[in-house]
Amino acid sequence: MFSKHANFARAARLETAFWLTLGFAFLPAAASSTAAQAAPAKQCPPATRTDNVTDNYFGTVVADPYRWLEDQTSPETRAWIDAEDACTNAALSKLPGRDAVSGHLTELLKTDTYSLPVERAGRYFFTKRTAGQDLSLIYMRRGRTGQDEVLVDPLPWTKDHSASASLDAVSLDGRFLFYGRREGGQDEITLHVLDIDAHRDLPDVLPHANYFSVAPTPDDKGVYYAKATPAGPRAYFHAIGTDPSQDKLLYGSDLGKDRILLLDLSRDGAYVLYTVLYGTGSEQTALYLQDVKSNGPVVQVVDEVKSQFYGFWAGHTLYIQTNWQAPRWHIFSADAAAPTRDRWREAIPQTDALLDGFVPVGGKLVAEYLHDATSEVKVFDADGKNEKSIPLPSLGTAGISGRWESPELFYDFTSFNYPTTNFVYDLATGRSAIWSKLSVPMDLAAFETKQVWYESKDHTRVSMFLFYKKGLKLDGSNPVLLTGYGGFDVSETPEYSAVDVVWAEHGGVLADANLRGGGEYGEEWHRAGMFGNKQNVFDDFIAAGEYLIAEKYTSPAKLAIVGGSNGGLLVGAAVTERPDLFGAVVCEYPLLDMLRYQKFMDGPYWMSEYGSADDAKQFPYLYKYSPYANVKAGTKYPAVLFVTGDGDTRVAPLHARKMAARMQAATGSSRPILVLYDTKSGHSGGRPLSQIIDEYTNILSFLFWQLGVSS
Repeated sequence: MFSKHANFARAARLETAFWLTLGFAFLPAAASSTAAQAAPAKQCPPATRTDNVTDNYFGTVVADPYRWLEDQTSPETRAWIDAEDACTNAALSKLPGRDAVSGHLTELLKTDTYSLPVERAGRYFFTKRTAGQDLSLIYMRRGRTGQDEVLVDPLPWTKDHSASASLDAVSLDGRFLFYGRREGGQDEITLHVLDIDAHRDLPDVLPHANYFSVAPTPDDKGVYYAKATPAGPRAYFHAIGTDPSQDKLLYGSDLGKDRILLLDLSRDGAYVLYTVLYGTGSEQTALYLQDVKSNGPVVQVVDEVKSQFYGFWAGHTLYIQTNWQAPRWHIFSADAAAPTRDRWREAIPQTDALLDGFVPVGGKLVAEYLHDATSEVKVFDADGKNEKSIPLPSLGTAGISGRWESPELFYDFTSFNYPTTNFVYDLATGRSAIWSKLSVPMDLAAFETKQVWYESKDHTRVSMFLFYKKGLKLDGSNPVLLTGYGGFDVSETPEYSAVDVVWAEHGGVLADANLRGGGEYGEEWHRAGMFGNKQNVFDDFIAAGEYLIAEKYTSPAKLAIVGGSNGGLLVGAAVTERPDLFGAVVCEYPLLDMLRYQKFMDGPYWMSEYGSADDAKQFPYLYKYSPYANVKAGTKYPAVLFVTGDGDTRVAPLHARKMAARMQAATGSSRPILVLYDTKSGHSGGRPLSQIIDEYTNILSFLFWQLGVSS
């Protein structure tokens, strides 16, 4: 998204009274035996067993008392999850104003929602969820103004709507739709092929896996794809009508589990471009090319350079977006027949703004830039000349899409008070038209967005967006929800969120900080938050909180923080380093045990960003900030809500389980440490709207309760 003074003490007393009315008592592990005997028979949180488990890292012995919670399938772990979830549901389900919060979220979220379309041979493919539906369906229009035809409806697949459909690829002639069936929030899908004209699924079903790329051939006879395997990523070719178990391995046999593999097929089907990401690709990628038409060898385009490279097809010209020798990125062009780096030609040079997105469309080059973390979209000729800007509605975030053979550029735009709108831009006429828009019942004029700058611990200037209702008084009494990300070259930019609107309508301020480690200001900004520099990210975040208090936006008792995934690591580190600074914490699908993260699920991909505790040089800094390793007994921690679920197959839910157990045992305050655990929730979306509304309701109700916001 997402004082201690007398007011804090009063809030603590009220919380204790609230929990006792439910028949539960929050007691830290260090509580006296007399107090424990006086507690109700059903104690929340439940007592959690500890084991004498330790690891020796280069002479440093580190305790891991909740190692047993790593086993997600064990009966003891499942019983712990059930007990924790019962405590959380008992608390949050009875909070005053919850129904009003849920009702308002429902008003804002139950609207027609569209994705950007994919055009193929005059057919337009997209996902849409109508106001009355729980999931997005896959649609097609024959022509830009044609009727919406349903192609894939996942609603009947499961009673609880936990299975969803993803639009993965469309053949060039618009005949075949390649779509995935996703269970819960898993990254993995089962890949299906729909013959649109025949109105039937082909027997070709590619098995359950994490597919990185899907590229149909122009003759409809096959499909290239790259997926994760237990040994590492691999690229294959599947001939339509054959057994997928016999698919031909094309590339990647020597790639390990710390690599990601993407592929892209030239539009005539002659060349396949392989992009190898060293981990998440946040530091290094490599490009290889293969002439598959003549069954040629794989040719290196660029490798062994500590920079990122991404290729885009325009006929047989390969445009390459890279931060090699340009921390704010630039574009080169290369001939597929002679693609080596010594023959590249710079097409779009580096500028003062960050070149954040790129696509060749309709014989033109379209680039999306970030200037102080807000978007600008520019159109160039194929040689990078004759720059022209596309006007955007306001300061916000744009995304671009299109293909070389079509004159239609699709772009979306969003900002805190501008619901996501999809546009089509005609490169021939220079005119934009709305393709679809998110219509929500909100008064846009009632809200204000402001960008501020503050100093971090080492005096680095950091930018931050603030979103709130007009008429805000700077008297230190406002509830503030501070968020950020700070990693993997990801930029935090303004975007619409129903949760943010509800927060602002209740007098809250949303604060979104552009922390180091992100991509907002180029590769130097990113590297300033990687590896041993990761503490800069946490310092930037803590400084944002201190700024908001110093400028009288809020106070510690009214300041909440929220973050997910790498942002979950962010808020986990913030609460262990500065527990006095925050009144409430929401930690979603987080990384928290930084000494063992690389041993689970997608963890090997992230060593290129964080490092590994198995490395003697990297262990010390990871140990110093790892949230799980830095929970201190007796510390008065603020209220914390951990959000995770079994459906997360990217960041192992064990992080949230272990951290919650440790904080519950350690905390010296009466503030609750809760776990919101959904067995079908995960990283990859696809969840039914009803489940999303329920989760957002829980999060907002928790924050309103802990910060004393009237709902």
